[in-house]
Amino acid sequence: MMFIQGFATPAGTERYRQRHAERLPGHYRQSKGLWVASIGLGTYLADPTQEADDRYTETAVLAAQAGINIFDTAINYRNMRSERAIGRGIAKLIESGVAQRDEIIVATKGGFLAYDDETSEDPAAYFQKTLVKPGIIQPEEIVAGCHTISPRFLANQIDVSRRNLGLATLDIYYLHNPETQLREVTHDEFLHRLRRAVAVLEQAVADGKIRMYGTATWNGYRAAADSPEANSLEEVVGVAREVGGEKHHFGAVQFPLNIAMPEALSTNTQTLRGRKFPLVHVARELGLMAFASASLLQSHLANGLPAEFQQWMPDLKTDAQRAIQFVRSTPGITCALVGMSRREHLVENLGTAYVPPMALSEYRKMFQK
Repeated sequence: MMFIQGFATPAGTERYRQRHAERLPGHYRQSKGLWVASIGLGTYLADPTQEADDRYTETAVLAAQAGINIFDTAINYRNMRSERAIGRGIAKLIESGVAQRDEIIVATKGGFLAYDDETSEDPAAYFQKTLVKPGIIQPEEIVAGCHTISPRFLANQIDVSRRNLGLATLDIYYLHNPETQLREVTHDEFLHRLRRAVAVLEQAVADGKIRMYGTATWNGYRAAADSPEANSLEEVVGVAREVGGEKHHFGAVQFPLNIAMPEALSTNTQTLRGRKFPLVHVARELGLMAFASASLLQSHLANGLPAEFQQWMPDLKTDAQRAIQFVRSTPGITCALVGMSRREHLVENLGTAYVPPMALSEYRKMFQK
């Protein structure tokens, strides 16, 4: 197949920012040299149907037209359909001249066994045929019946995601919920597996298949230190430094943060240089791009927020916008990711960007008693 060549660049994302910044004040943040929209398009939700695919493709095109230049997906989202839908949207954007490849940041993830919804085989037969028989995975490498970060598997999945998206180079590639490994292996074995995974990711950078990598987690970095799923971000970045040297390419971290799940901001779950801090602080100190997932907690925060939020954010019209504003105004957050599979959701959520993010003094008022 023909791949779209290129990747997001400082010059390209600056060009994109200049086209939209005047009407979207404070919407863009610079991190790792790239200008990133403060609201990004997530693709986790929706049924695995052609109708939903078409909506995602349409929404991706409209999002890029309106000022969003970050698309977040994963190979296992909707059985590979989300990657393909976003890939079609990016192709339309470039073909129509609405955006150029160097203006758009595309992130995807690997780690979970991903079924291909375009096959007619049942999942067990599919995995046996595509992963086990070719020797891409070994049974002992799989944990929880669904997860592996083995080198051959990750190398394979990077190429599958590139094909699904139609992109020669992926801007960010995440290890997806690596804390899943800790359900069945010791911490030392986890670090051994992580080193081997990082070596594959560094090689993928050298081969031009990805630009940077990171970890996208759910519980790992928010969990208390005594939790079996607890990950140390400092330790994980240390592994990247050990494998890739001081110029390693571990550049991004993704984690849930929202009004109902503030642990990344409020709880000292991480250690940095011997002191305890919240995750957001540690990510910032380590110089990482920080992407907040579940900004609306799968729409649970789109309605019914306490009345105080209207007082704190008087210029916003809906609770969904207020919930997004909370996340994107958090110091240290690069981008608030929001699942948007419909035009009307995009219009409402992007309405947040017409209002500047909260000043730090205003943001702090929400935590004063």
